Order: sequence, then structure tokens, then C-alpha cells
Amino acid sequence: MKTKAAGADDPRPVKLSCRGLWKIFGSHAADFLQNHGGKPSAADLDRAHLIGAVRDATLEVREGEIFIVMGLSGSGKSTLVRCLSRLIEPTGGELIFDGKDLLKASDAELIDIRRHKMGMVFQHFALLPHLNVLENVAFPLFIQGIGKTEREDRARQVIELVSLKGRERHYPSELSGGQQQRVGIARSLAVEPEIWFLDEPFSALDPLIRREMQTELMRLQSVLKKTIVFITHDFDEAIRLADRIAIMKDGSIIQIGTPEELVRSPATDYVAEFTRDVNRAKVLSARSLMTKATSKAKGYDKIEASAKIASFAAAIVDRDAPLAVVDSAGAIIGEVAPRSVIDLLSGKERGMA
Repeated sequence: MKTKAAGADDPRPVKLSCRGLWKIFGSHAADFLQNHGGKPSAADLDRAHLIGAVRDATLEVREGEIFIVMGLSGSGKSTLVRCLSRLIEPTGGELIFDGKDLLKASDAELIDIRRHKMGMVFQHFALLPHLNVLENVAFPLFIQGIGKTEREDRARQVIELVSLKGRERHYPSELSGGQQQRVGIARSLAVEPEIWFLDEPFSALDPLIRREMQTELMRLQSVLKKTIVFITHDFDEAIRLADRIAIMKDGSIIQIGTPEELVRSPATDYVAEFTRDVNRAKVLSARSLMTKATSKAKGYDKIEASAKIASFAAAIVDRDAPLAVVDSAGAIIGEVAPRSVIDLLSGKERGMA
């Protein structure tokens, strides 16, 4: 697996990590894993008639990061996220949350962690049909034993946060699909989770509502700065939302990186196929196309190194003049030529890379 170390250039502390995590379905799976030194091969699993749903997974998720796990159906991504919260019991490996080994936590400790520190949203909204919006959102607080006044006050706050104010007394059957998903999001936020697990939360929605919900998630994240593990099979969704992406295949994590790293440097043909049809101008930054600054660069208009090509493509092509690329301190670190942008937009850059 090709992976960028989470701490290489990110000062934020690690919130959740796993190392060598396995989930094997079948008889005597734990004994099998131990007998093979924690590293059984695909052939070993086949001979034992076992299914390696998650195979030797290693990752780190940092505080405030949107970490996306993606892959095709059957790749193991949903099983992985359930292992990370121990909704499914891992067969082996290491699982650390806030510096604590979750695999050693008691049932009572796990219940407490899930109720107070973890929020979960799944593809199916699972709203309680006999409860209205306010009651649905407040329900996990009721489970915690919080009094009615406090739980309804907190529920109203998150209902307003997800733009459903005024619909507190509506029932799920009276809401659209997007509104129902907002209720699910509000319900998970009501417990004020430290980490948020979202398993394909928008995949059941039509494209327009799905994009609206992606925008809503980004708005919420800009306010709340949650640590998010988000599962999807849609690379366009992933690149729009992710700080980093882990791509899975057959239970294994194939590559971890930023969207730009995956597009520019796919580790395998499988990753390359995933990124083949992506709009590269929306993913790649000025830094990826810049060349060494010439003596004339000081006179050029400036663009930040992190700016996506799509944000300045029209301007640089219309002007037919290079742009100076600057770092966060405003120092010139390179320049981008119009021809480089044209080659990218035409697809020629991909063949040259």
C-alpha cells in the first residue's frame, strides 16, 4: 500500500488509528489469523474457506480531518467503518481512539463512547416514524438520560444548524428525502460527537439533492470542525469533500493520499482507473503545474500554490500570460504557463505525466 504519513506535514493530533486491522468471516477466524502470524495471504484465506472482509488495514485520522474511505461494492469499506467503531468486532489488529485501545474496552465502556463521543449516519435514514423531527433528533439524548428541557433545547439548536427550523413538529413521512437525511445528521450531531462516521449517507438521494447535501456537509464542517470518516464509492463526491482518501479493493487499502496525490501519482492500475474520468482541473493545483520562476515572474499576476486549476484557467488562457505562483507567505516559488493549463484541459497533460 502506498500511503502518505498522516503526520508528515499535518500538526493536528491523531484522533483515530488502526494498524494491521483484520475482519475475517468464518469459523475459528481468530485462531486462523494467529496461526498465520497475523498476515495470511489471499490463498490462505481461500484454502480455509474464510472471507477477508478487511485485510491488514492501517490508517490514521487526524482531528478536524475529513477522511474518506472509498471503493467499489464489496471492497470492504463499510465493514471497515463498522470495525472502527466496533459495531463489528475486528478479528485482530490494533484500534486506537483518543489514545485508548478500543479492542480492550469493555462493553460498558464502548456503549459510553458510542453514546457520548461517536456520531453515525448511514445510507438509510432509520428515522422513527412515530416521532416528529424534534423527538427524533432528541432521541439519543433521551437514551443518555438527559432531561426533556435540556434535550429539546439541544435538539432545536442542531435542527436550526441543519436548516430545518420550523419543521420541528413534522413527521418523517411529511419530509423529502433530503430533509429526512438532515434529520439523521442532526440526530447524530445532538450528542456532540468527537468523531463522526458517515457511511454513504447521500447515495440514496437524487443527484441534485445529493450535491445540496454535500454542500451542507461542507458548511457544517466549516462551523463544527468535526473529525469525519466518510464512506463512498463516488470519486467525484470524494474529491469534493476529502482532505485525504483511502482507496480499498478486496478488503485491503491500496493507497492513501490527498485527491491531488491520487490523481497525479496513482499507486496501481486500479487507482488509476478510479481517477481516470475525474475533472483534473478541479483536483490539481497551481503547484502541480508550475515550473521554475523566471526573472520576469515578479511582474506577473499572482496565484496561490494551492489554487485549483479550474479557478484560474479561464483567466490565464484569455490573457495568454503566465502567472506567478506564491506560497502562503506571498513569496514567489514558481510560475504557470498558459500552455500547461491548455494541455491539462485538453487531456494532453495526462499523456505527458
